[in-house]
Amino acid sequence: MISDSELAADLAESAGQLLLDLRALGLEEAGAAKELGRRGDAEANSLLLERLTAARPGDAVLSEESADSADRLDAERVWIIDPLDGTREFALGGRSDWAVHVALWQAGHGITAAAVAQPALGAVYMTGRTTAAPSVARSRPRILVSESRPPEFTDALVRTWPAEVIGMGSAGAKAMAVLRGEADAYVHAGGQWEWDSAAPVGVAHSAGLHACRVDGSPLTYNAPHPYLPDLLICRPELAEPLLARIAAVSDTSSGAS
Repeated sequence: MISDSELAADLAESAGQLLLDLRALGLEEAGAAKELGRRGDAEANSLLLERLTAARPGDAVLSEESADSADRLDAERVWIIDPLDGTREFALGGRSDWAVHVALWQAGHGITAAAVAQPALGAVYMTGRTTAAPSVARSRPRILVSESRPPEFTDALVRTWPAEVIGMGSAGAKAMAVLRGEADAYVHAGGQWEWDSAAPVGVAHSAGLHACRVDGSPLTYNAPHPYLPDLLICRPELAEPLLARIAAVSDTSSGAS
Protein backbone atom coordinates (compact mmCIF):
# COMPACT_ATOMS: atom_id res chain seq x y z
CA MET A 1 0.00 0.00 0.00
CA ILE A 2 1.33 3.43 -0.88
CA SER A 3 2.00 5.93 1.90
CA ASP A 4 -0.48 8.63 2.82
CA SER A 5 1.80 11.32 1.37
CA GLU A 6 2.13 9.41 -1.90
CA LEU A 7 -1.62 8.95 -2.03
CA ALA A 8 -2.19 12.66 -1.41
CA ALA A 9 0.18 13.55 -4.24
CA ASP A 10 -1.36 11.00 -6.62
CA LEU A 11 -4.87 12.27 -5.87
CA ALA A 12 -3.90 15.92 -6.29
CA GLU A 13 -2.13 15.20 -9.57
CA SER A 14 -5.07 13.17 -10.92
CA ALA A 15 -7.60 15.86 -10.04
CA GLY A 16 -5.29 18.43 -11.57
CA GLN A 17 -5.15 16.53 -14.86
CA LEU A 18 -8.94 16.33 -14.90
CA LEU A 19 -9.08 20.10 -14.46
CA LEU A 20 -6.57 20.68 -17.25
CA ASP A 21 -8.67 18.49 -19.53
CA LEU A 22 -11.75 20.53 -18.68
CA ARG A 23 -9.89 23.72 -19.47
CA ALA A 24 -8.89 22.29 -22.83
CA LEU A 25 -12.56 22.17 -23.81
CA GLY A 26 -12.36 25.92 -24.27
CA LEU A 27 -15.43 26.72 -22.21
CA GLU A 28 -13.90 29.97 -21.01
CA GLU A 29 -13.50 31.11 -24.62
CA ALA A 30 -17.16 30.47 -25.25
CA GLY A 31 -18.11 32.83 -22.44
CA ALA A 32 -19.01 30.02 -20.08
CA ALA A 33 -16.42 30.67 -17.37
CA LYS A 34 -18.96 30.23 -14.58
CA GLU A 35 -19.94 26.81 -15.90
CA LEU A 36 -16.29 25.84 -16.27
CA GLY A 37 -15.68 26.71 -12.63
CA ARG A 38 -18.78 24.83 -11.51
CA ARG A 39 -17.80 21.72 -13.43
CA GLY A 40 -14.23 21.94 -12.19
CA ASP A 41 -15.30 22.06 -8.55
CA ALA A 42 -17.85 19.24 -8.92
CA GLU A 43 -15.89 16.84 -11.12
CA ALA A 44 -12.60 17.17 -9.24
CA ASN A 45 -14.48 16.62 -5.99
CA SER A 46 -16.14 13.47 -7.34
CA LEU A 47 -12.80 12.08 -8.48
CA LEU A 48 -11.16 12.71 -5.11
CA LEU A 49 -14.03 11.22 -3.12
CA GLU A 50 -14.16 8.11 -5.31
CA ARG A 51 -10.41 7.53 -5.10
CA LEU A 52 -10.30 8.15 -1.34
CA THR A 53 -13.17 5.77 -0.71
CA ALA A 54 -11.35 3.08 -2.67
CA ALA A 55 -7.90 3.67 -1.18
CA ARG A 56 -8.80 4.51 2.43
CA PRO A 57 -12.37 3.26 2.99
CA GLY A 58 -12.32 3.77 6.76
CA ASP A 59 -11.29 7.43 6.69
CA ALA A 60 -13.55 10.47 6.96
CA VAL A 61 -13.48 13.38 4.51
CA LEU A 62 -14.01 17.11 4.89
CA SER A 63 -14.39 18.76 1.48
CA GLU A 64 -15.28 22.25 0.36
CA GLU A 65 -17.64 20.76 -2.20
CA SER A 66 -19.48 18.22 -0.03
CA ALA A 67 -21.86 18.44 2.91
CA ASP A 68 -20.07 18.31 6.24
CA SER A 69 -20.75 15.50 8.70
CA ALA A 70 -20.25 15.58 12.46
CA ASP A 71 -19.04 11.98 12.20
CA ARG A 72 -15.60 13.27 11.26
CA LEU A 73 -15.18 14.69 14.79
CA ASP A 74 -14.97 11.14 16.16
CA ALA A 75 -12.73 9.85 13.37
CA GLU A 76 -9.04 9.06 13.84
CA ARG A 77 -8.22 10.07 10.26
CA VAL A 78 -9.82 12.84 8.24
CA TRP A 79 -8.88 13.88 4.71
CA ILE A 80 -9.31 17.63 4.23
CA ILE A 81 -9.61 18.50 0.55
CA ASP A 82 -10.18 21.46 -1.70
CA PRO A 83 -10.75 20.02 -5.19
CA LEU A 84 -10.18 23.40 -6.84
CA ASP A 85 -8.64 26.24 -4.88
CA GLY A 86 -8.88 29.38 -6.97
CA THR A 87 -12.01 28.60 -8.96
CA ARG A 88 -12.18 32.13 -10.34
CA GLU A 89 -8.61 32.05 -11.61
CA PHE A 90 -9.11 28.58 -13.09
CA ALA A 91 -12.23 29.69 -14.96
CA LEU A 92 -10.64 32.85 -16.35
CA GLY A 93 -8.19 30.86 -18.47
CA GLY A 94 -4.54 31.66 -19.03
CA ARG A 95 -3.76 31.78 -15.30
CA SER A 96 -1.67 29.41 -13.22
CA ASP A 97 -2.65 30.60 -9.71
CA TRP A 98 -5.08 27.81 -8.87
CA ALA A 99 -4.45 24.51 -7.13
CA VAL A 100 -5.70 21.19 -5.79
CA HIS A 101 -5.35 20.55 -2.04
CA VAL A 102 -5.28 17.13 -0.38
CA ALA A 103 -4.34 16.76 3.31
CA LEU A 104 -4.68 14.11 6.00
CA TRP A 105 -5.37 15.02 9.62
CA GLN A 106 -4.81 12.39 12.30
CA ALA A 107 -6.08 12.58 15.87
CA GLY A 108 -3.32 13.64 18.24
CA HIS A 109 -0.92 14.49 15.42
CA GLY A 110 -2.52 17.16 13.23
CA ILE A 111 -1.72 17.26 9.51
CA THR A 112 0.49 14.25 8.78
CA ALA A 113 0.38 14.06 4.98
CA ALA A 114 -0.41 16.64 2.34
CA ALA A 115 -0.01 17.57 -1.30
CA VAL A 116 -0.65 20.70 -3.33
CA ALA A 117 -0.86 20.41 -7.11
CA GLN A 118 -0.49 23.39 -9.40
CA PRO A 119 -1.59 21.74 -12.64
CA ALA A 120 -0.97 24.74 -14.90
CA LEU A 121 2.68 24.66 -13.78
CA GLY A 122 2.96 20.88 -14.00
CA ALA A 123 3.96 20.81 -10.34
CA VAL A 124 2.99 18.70 -7.33
CA TYR A 125 4.38 19.48 -3.87
CA MET A 126 4.11 16.88 -1.10
CA THR A 127 5.11 16.24 2.47
CA GLY A 128 8.35 14.35 2.89
CA ARG A 129 9.74 15.09 -0.56
CA THR A 130 9.54 18.86 -0.95
CA THR A 131 12.00 21.34 0.53
CA ALA A 132 11.89 25.11 0.44
CA ALA A 133 14.21 26.90 -1.97
CA PRO A 134 17.13 28.80 -0.41
CA SER A 135 16.39 32.31 0.82
CA VAL A 136 16.69 35.02 -1.82
CA ALA A 137 18.37 38.30 -0.88
CA ARG A 138 15.94 41.13 -1.63
CA SER A 139 16.08 44.83 -0.86
CA ARG A 140 12.46 44.55 0.31
CA PRO A 141 10.66 41.45 1.60
CA ARG A 142 8.06 40.22 -0.88
CA ILE A 143 4.67 39.50 0.71
CA LEU A 144 1.79 37.78 -1.08
CA VAL A 145 -1.82 38.63 -0.27
CA SER A 146 -5.23 37.96 -1.73
CA GLU A 147 -5.58 39.60 -5.11
CA SER A 148 -9.26 40.40 -4.67
CA ARG A 149 -9.41 41.36 -1.00
CA PRO A 150 -6.07 41.85 0.76
CA PRO A 151 -5.97 42.20 4.55
CA GLU A 152 -7.18 45.59 5.73
CA PHE A 153 -3.92 46.12 7.60
CA THR A 154 -1.81 45.79 4.43
CA ASP A 155 -1.32 49.52 3.84
CA ALA A 156 -0.47 50.13 7.50
CA LEU A 157 2.01 47.25 7.44
CA VAL A 158 3.79 48.62 4.38
CA ARG A 159 4.02 52.06 5.99
CA THR A 160 5.98 50.57 8.89
CA TRP A 161 8.03 48.11 6.84
CA PRO A 162 9.42 48.60 3.31
CA ALA A 163 7.87 45.43 1.92
CA GLU A 164 6.70 44.68 -1.62
CA VAL A 165 3.09 43.47 -1.58
CA ILE A 166 1.80 41.36 -4.48
CA GLY A 167 -1.74 40.10 -5.03
CA MET A 168 -2.31 36.54 -6.22
CA GLY A 169 -5.17 34.05 -6.36
CA SER A 170 -5.40 30.71 -4.52
CA ALA A 171 -4.06 30.07 -1.04
CA GLY A 172 -2.17 27.06 -2.36
CA ALA A 173 -0.57 29.03 -5.17
CA LYS A 174 0.60 31.73 -2.76
CA ALA A 175 1.99 29.23 -0.27
CA MET A 176 3.89 27.32 -2.96
CA ALA A 177 5.31 30.58 -4.35
CA VAL A 178 6.87 31.16 -0.93
CA LEU A 179 8.19 27.59 -0.95
CA ARG A 180 9.79 28.15 -4.37
CA GLY A 181 11.49 31.32 -3.14
CA GLU A 182 9.45 33.62 -5.36
CA ALA A 183 8.16 35.43 -2.27
CA ASP A 184 9.10 35.62 1.39
CA ALA A 185 5.69 35.43 3.04
CA TYR A 186 1.99 34.87 2.49
CA VAL A 187 -0.29 36.82 4.82
CA HIS A 188 -4.04 36.36 5.01
CA ALA A 189 -6.66 37.80 7.35
CA GLY A 190 -10.42 37.82 7.47
CA GLY A 191 -11.51 34.27 6.99
CA GLN A 192 -10.68 30.98 5.35
CA TRP A 193 -11.82 27.42 5.82
CA GLU A 194 -9.76 24.41 6.81
CA TRP A 195 -9.62 23.12 3.23
CA ASP A 196 -8.06 26.41 2.10
CA SER A 197 -4.96 25.99 4.26
CA ALA A 198 -4.62 22.38 5.49
CA ALA A 199 -2.63 21.05 2.54
CA PRO A 200 -0.55 24.22 1.96
CA VAL A 201 0.32 24.35 5.67
CA GLY A 202 1.18 20.65 5.76
CA VAL A 203 3.53 20.98 2.80
CA ALA A 204 4.99 24.26 4.09
CA HIS A 205 5.79 22.81 7.52
CA SER A 206 7.33 19.69 5.98
CA ALA A 207 9.46 21.84 3.67
CA GLY A 208 10.87 23.90 6.55
CA LEU A 209 8.70 27.01 6.36
CA HIS A 210 6.92 28.67 9.28
CA ALA A 211 3.11 28.55 9.39
CA CYS A 212 0.76 29.88 12.05
CA ARG A 213 -2.13 32.25 12.62
CA VAL A 214 -1.40 35.98 12.46
CA ASP A 215 -1.34 36.22 16.26
CA GLY A 216 1.36 33.54 16.34
CA SER A 217 -0.90 30.76 17.63
CA PRO A 218 -0.88 27.33 15.96
CA LEU A 219 -3.27 26.33 13.21
CA THR A 220 -5.58 23.50 14.25
CA TYR A 221 -7.77 21.33 12.05
CA ASN A 222 -10.81 19.06 12.19
CA ALA A 223 -12.63 21.54 14.42
CA PRO A 224 -16.43 21.36 14.84
CA HIS A 225 -16.70 24.54 12.75
CA PRO A 226 -14.02 24.44 10.02
CA TYR A 227 -13.63 28.23 9.78
CA LEU A 228 -10.10 29.64 10.15
CA PRO A 229 -9.81 33.44 10.31
CA ASP A 230 -6.20 34.03 9.27
CA LEU A 231 -2.89 32.58 8.18
CA LEU A 232 0.82 33.34 7.90
CA ILE A 233 3.27 31.23 5.91
CA CYS A 234 6.80 32.59 5.69
CA ARG A 235 10.52 32.00 5.86
CA PRO A 236 11.39 30.99 9.44
CA GLU A 237 13.67 33.98 9.95
CA LEU A 238 10.84 36.37 9.05
CA ALA A 239 8.26 34.93 11.43
CA GLU A 240 9.15 36.91 14.55
CA PRO A 241 9.60 40.35 12.93
CA LEU A 242 6.58 39.93 10.67
CA LEU A 243 4.30 38.79 13.49
CA ALA A 244 5.43 41.74 15.59
CA ARG A 245 4.67 44.19 12.79
CA ILE A 246 1.27 42.62 12.10
CA ALA A 247 0.42 42.83 15.80
CA ALA A 248 1.35 46.51 15.80
CA VAL A 249 -0.92 47.45 12.91
CA SER A 250 -3.71 44.90 13.01
CA ASP A 251 -6.90 44.50 14.99
CA THR A 252 -7.54 41.22 13.07
CA SER A 253 -9.20 43.20 10.28
CA SER A 254 -10.78 41.25 7.45
CA GLY A 255 -9.57 40.06 4.01
CA ALA A 256 -9.96 36.91 1.92
CA SER A 257 -8.00 34.11 0.31
